[in-house]
Amino acid sequence: MSVVVRWAPSPTGRIHLGNARPALLNWFFARRHGGRYVLRMDDTDLSRSTREFADGIEQDLAWLGVTPDLLVRQSDRTALYDAARDRLVAAGRLYPCYETEDELDRKRARARLLGKPPIYDRAALSLTDEDRARLKAEGRKPHWRFRLDGRPVQFDDLIKGPQTVNTASMSDPVLIRADGSYLYTLPSVVDDIDLGVTHVIRGEDHVSNTGTQIEIFEALGGPVPTFGHHNLLIDAQGQGFSKRAGSQSIADLRQEGYEPLAVAIAATLTGTSLPVEPYASLDAIAERLDFSMISHGSARFDPAELDGLNARMLHSMPYAEAASRLSAIGMEGEAIWNLFRDNLAKFKDIAEWSAVLHGPIDHEPAPEDIEYLTLARALLPPEPWDETIWATWTNALKAATGRKGKALFLPLRLALTGRHDGPELKSLLVLLGRKACLDRLP
Repeated sequence: MSVVVRWAPSPTGRIHLGNARPALLNWFFARRHGGRYVLRMDDTDLSRSTREFADGIEQDLAWLGVTPDLLVRQSDRTALYDAARDRLVAAGRLYPCYETEDELDRKRARARLLGKPPIYDRAALSLTDEDRARLKAEGRKPHWRFRLDGRPVQFDDLIKGPQTVNTASMSDPVLIRADGSYLYTLPSVVDDIDLGVTHVIRGEDHVSNTGTQIEIFEALGGPVPTFGHHNLLIDAQGQGFSKRAGSQSIADLRQEGYEPLAVAIAATLTGTSLPVEPYASLDAIAERLDFSMISHGSARFDPAELDGLNARMLHSMPYAEAASRLSAIGMEGEAIWNLFRDNLAKFKDIAEWSAVLHGPIDHEPAPEDIEYLTLARALLPPEPWDETIWATWTNALKAATGRKGKALFLPLRLALTGRHDGPELKSLLVLLGRKACLDRLP
């Protein structure tokens, strides 16, 4: 069987880390099994879905390294859903209901007072033709519900193992709103059948939906895909990521300068038995990540862990990978990259370190160090220089002044770089050259 997966975001906002998790887990599964990846825009909510958000989702996926094999938009596929609707109506599985939202709220409240579950009572199934004609004459427009079998629906979850969802404890779901627009459930099933989706990989908050959807698959005579429900990513406060709650978006992370692979690793390997550590590529993760490694508990995302991961990836990045990015900001040379990369938290930080090479340096020496720095200027060895020059220079200063440790090295670092931290001065001196050093010493 050829594997086909789909990721189905709603283009109602920019995607965040919680959305990136299923997007990438589907990608890993497709790559691991040589399958196809479908990006399906669930844009049936015309009041909230926009093309701008849809384009943003494509951009975010591309930045993360995901290239779909097929892109479809539900707004282009209404004829398929209409045909499925008609089949379900003819089979007696989809029926019109005329209750208003207020009436449904009162029914649910009354059921709770009686100690009963607040599920729909299927009163609409008892309506006569005359009743429906009267309600239509009152101007009521029906919403449409799918009549569940009301039975234990069993499936073998790729991640959670054997699952049972008892649809007898659920309300018949509304598939079509009173304005004629489709909710998520029916178009999703119809698309999965039409596109030949073999595996549905999504968050564990959809487990109960799976029971309903399996019944719809069966009612339409379509093959039921294999389901896998992964744990959800939560933030440091234990809250789920949400567009409406304003969770930091993938676009925000890109703007802040994070490496896309670091973001992908943090979004997917958090909450698994694999360590959150640098990998060479998404394919390298796909080769190692088996769904049995996904925890059944929540996956707590720690921003500090992403920061550390991002820095580690830069520190180990070979020059060949960084060269074009350096050139784009006017920096050239493997020696420069090798000198500064261990001091980077984000790639864009290297622009700050460029100032260390090219100046000017904004530093006023402490009064007690001026005499020492004047001597340092006088003892600065002549060129040519290599990485032994730092030891030669500081040994001469140590012999002349008796200084050692921080008192010996820090005034020199501050005078030459204007910073307390930074790369090894034995390498930096060679790149600076003697003239630049003389210019920075009093």
